[in-house]
This record gives sequence, C-alpha cells and structure tokens, in this order.
Amino acid sequence: MNHRTDEIARQVAVAVGREPADLVVKNAAVYALTTGETRRGDIAIAGDRIAGIGSCYSGKSEFDGSGMIAVPGFIDTHVHLESTMVTPYEFDRLVVPHGVTTAICDPHELANVAGTAAFDYFFRAAEGMVLDLYVQLSSCVPATEFDSGGAVLDAAALAGYLKHPKCLGLAEMMNIPGLLKGDPGVLEKLALVYPKPVDGHCPLVSGRNLNACLAAGIRNCHETNLVSEAMEKIEKGMTLLIREGSVGRNLDALIPLLTPITAGSCAFCTDDRDPFDIHEKGHIDYMIRRAIELGGDPLSVYRAATVAAARSFGLRDRGLIAPGYRADIALLSDLGGCRIERMIAAGRLVDDALFANRPPEPPADVFRHSVKLKPVEAECFKVRSGRARTTVIDSQEGILLTGRLTVELRLVDGVKYADPGRDVLKLAVLARHGGEPRTGLGFVHGFGIRNGALASSVGHDSHNLCVVGANDGDMAVAVNALIECGGGFVAVENGKVLALLPLEIGGLISAEPFADMLPKLKEVIDAAHRLGCRFREPFQQLSFLPLPVIPHLRLTDRGLFDVDKFEFVREY
Repeated sequence: MNHRTDEIARQVAVAVGREPADLVVKNAAVYALTTGETRRGDIAIAGDRIAGIGSCYSGKSEFDGSGMIAVPGFIDTHVHLESTMVTPYEFDRLVVPHGVTTAICDPHELANVAGTAAFDYFFRAAEGMVLDLYVQLSSCVPATEFDSGGAVLDAAALAGYLKHPKCLGLAEMMNIPGLLKGDPGVLEKLALVYPKPVDGHCPLVSGRNLNACLAAGIRNCHETNLVSEAMEKIEKGMTLLIREGSVGRNLDALIPLLTPITAGSCAFCTDDRDPFDIHEKGHIDYMIRRAIELGGDPLSVYRAATVAAARSFGLRDRGLIAPGYRADIALLSDLGGCRIERMIAAGRLVDDALFANRPPEPPADVFRHSVKLKPVEAECFKVRSGRARTTVIDSQEGILLTGRLTVELRLVDGVKYADPGRDVLKLAVLARHGGEPRTGLGFVHGFGIRNGALASSVGHDSHNLCVVGANDGDMAVAVNALIECGGGFVAVENGKVLALLPLEIGGLISAEPFADMLPKLKEVIDAAHRLGCRFREPFQQLSFLPLPVIPHLRLTDRGLFDVDKFEFVREY
C-alpha cells in the first residue's frame, strides 16, 4: 500500500473503533455549522484528520473538553504578514492562540522591495509553521506605473511558483484601470493562473466595470465599504471578504448583510493588522466577537470565519468539525464571546513545545539594507509654487479612502508652508530603492500634529519613505534617522528623535521577537500622540497615503495623484 492508502486505512480503523485514535477530545460540545446544532461527544483524531465524532472513542492521548464548545479553526482569507511587523514564525506564534489555523497571505509588501526573493522566503517559512500558510502570487509589483518600487514582476516571474502546493492563485489584482483598458501585462497574468482563483481589489467598482472584473476571473474583494456596494458584489457571485485591519476597518459597516442567506458568500480577513491590535484585541476571534456583539447571527458569523472561507478558496478539507476534515479545532468556553481555551492545529495540541519544535526559521539577511537613499537636507522638502490655493489630501480615521480639500496656504517668496494651526501638514514620499532619486511633495489634513514629524519606511505598496510634518527641519531629521537604521517608524520634535522602531527586514519587519518589539512600537505610537496626532494608528495611517490604487487622492514619489482620473495633479 502507498502512503495515502495507509492513511485512509488508519482513518477507517479509528473511525469504526478498531484502533485507538492518536488524540481524543472527550465530552466536548461540537458546534455543527451545517445545521446549527450543538451535540456533546468525543472527537477522535488520527494524524492530522478527524476520524470520528460520537461517544466512547479512546485514544493514545486524551483531552477532557467538558464545558467547552468545539468550532473549526479560523481562516484569515487575505493578510499581508509584513503588516504585523514580525517574521512569519512570530506571526504564527501570535495568531494561532487567537484561533487562526489557516491564513492566505499576499507577500506583495516584501516583493515590492525584493522581488521573488519574498516568495522564496514565505514559501520556505510556510513549510515549518504551525498554522497552514498559503502564499498567493503578487499580481501588482509594482501596483502601478505611477510610483517607483524595488522590483518589477511580470507573468514570467510568477510562472515558476504557480505549481507550488502552497500557492492557491493570484493575489489581489489592484490594477483595475489596467484590466479595464485591456493592459497586456495584466491580461497575461490573469491568463497564466486560469482556472485558479484571482483575489480582487475593487473599491467602489460597480456596474459594467464590476462585470468585467468577474468576467476576468476575479472572485473576491476585501476593499468594500458600503452595504449597497457589497450586495451588488455578492449578487454577481463575488465572495465578500469583510476586513477588519488596523486602518481599513469595515466590519461595523458590513455586518448587517451577514445573514444565513449571504453567509456562504462572506468571509473574514485582516489585510493589514498591526501586532498592537492583535495583542490587545485579537485577530479573527476579535471579528467574531465584534460581529456577534453588533447583532450578527452566530451561525452565520462562524460560517464566514470557517467553512465559507475554506470553500471560497477551494480548500475542501477544512472548515467543519466532521470526519475526514483537517483537525483544526478551537475549544471555546463561550461561543458568543469567542473565548478560546485550547487550540488544536492539524491534530496537534497547541502549546509552547509545538512552536519550539518547528524547524529553524528561514534567514532574512537578504532583505536587510533595503533603504538605498542618501541623507537629505531640509531644503529638499520646500514646496515652490506661484499660488496659495492648494489641493490637500484629507485622511480620515478608520478608512483607507481619502478626501479632497482646497485650502489657501501661506506663500512667502514663492515657497508654500504647512499650517499646523489648521491641521494642514506637509507630506513627502522619497524613492528609497536605489533608482533615480525622486521626492513627491504635497499636503495632508487629519493628522493633527502641532509640531515635529513622523516618518515610515512602510509606504504601501512600493514602500518608499513617507514623512509627514509641521516643518522641514524635523522632516529631514526623521528621514535621516530611518536611513541610518535601515527603515522603521520614527517620531521627531525640535530636531530630536523622540522614539524609533527599527524594521530591519526590508524596512517592513522587525528582526526582534514580538515580545521585544511591541514595547518599541508602543513607544513610537505614544510619541506620535504626544505630538498631537489624532489617529489611533498614526504610522499605519501614514503608510497608506502613497498607495495609488485606492480613491481618491494619493502622493507617490512622482507627485500628487488623482486615483479617480488615474493621472497626476499638476499642482506646483
């Protein structure tokens, strides 16, 4: 018999009670997501699969689940691990206790810095992790031609990874204008992966344009903000990935449409969620708690977090607690509150020893020294203009969409100044990948900083250096601090660094363990708040301002960009 035949024989022997299971969870209340019923019994596990559910199973190892409710492990359907600012192994240790046993990641943050080396890194890490990590192939490196990234990945660069067992398909297709215009490079990537699924990125896309996205093979969207927008997407066959990141937070707005009728077309994702939020609030477990708190039907909520997510990505072996399914199980003391007491991942009880026994994490040295930018002077942030009337980006808490303001700013000898008193700050994006030196300049409303500057080497998706400030001198100090340390977050006031979080791996990820990194993250966020910043996540908010695929205004290293028209605003 071959290996698979042996596995089936073992499963059958355990299921009928002829052989003891490897692990039995005794006396748990199993929540059947197929019917909504809860029945007490034993869960018998052989290898990484559930062999049987019922009574009187015995096992080599047994665990008493009395008083606990067993639900399937949760699935994060779209996540950028880099946004957690920790390595894949640290992400593993961070989210599995929150119930996540499967995650589908798009490594386009690191890929925009280092190209296919990012794929190699994440595929290798996935082989040793406790959770089951899938790696989608990044479709938009760079996101558009309107900023300067560290790599360009065409269809040929992706082709060699397509047959990897951890690859489900193509990651979020952000270049919707290119798709609609029939851009050959976009079409080639879509054709390459067919019939594998393509993840979408379709904010405010509707009507015939939405039809075109679906006709091209795009099967889901995590950039939906309105119920009406969401309903059209669901009606046309899209899976709605309800997102609750650290800045893009759509759960509260969209939860009214998660009903028993629509639950099969909905799933949960975190997209970009920083470790502070995960540590303090949770991950997919937080989304479940919040959804039920907002009045969501519990059965529909748990289906979205598990079986609907699995089936929308063709993962037919998980998402239910049932014979033959992968033994990913969260044991809860409270269903509505999603309070997790114990976790089982692929048939293994999750504890410190399970994480400690993983193979060594892949090295990340190739991603260091990624900030290839010479030190700057305050002079490079001067905005020279002949008019005071200024288009200003309006950034708002909890939403990635930006607004447009028109403000009269102070103009002295042809130089335009920020106005912190009216909450209009200077914004700059500096190319940092070693190509032609470029600095895009503009102004932004919403940060509330009265003095000083904040800078980040996380600047979606090309990850150039972005800096916001009340004066040019502090902006220069902030940028130079990040050049010196190889990237990260920094807060500066009166020429002095108040707090600094180094992110040495690609300018995106900390080389330190989560427990050591978290206090530094808190320190730099607290420093930003002392400067007057009103955003709960100042650096996350800043990091999305260069992204030229989310309406309405953005700033890249090439200048102010109108996403609606897909062209630059010739302001100065």
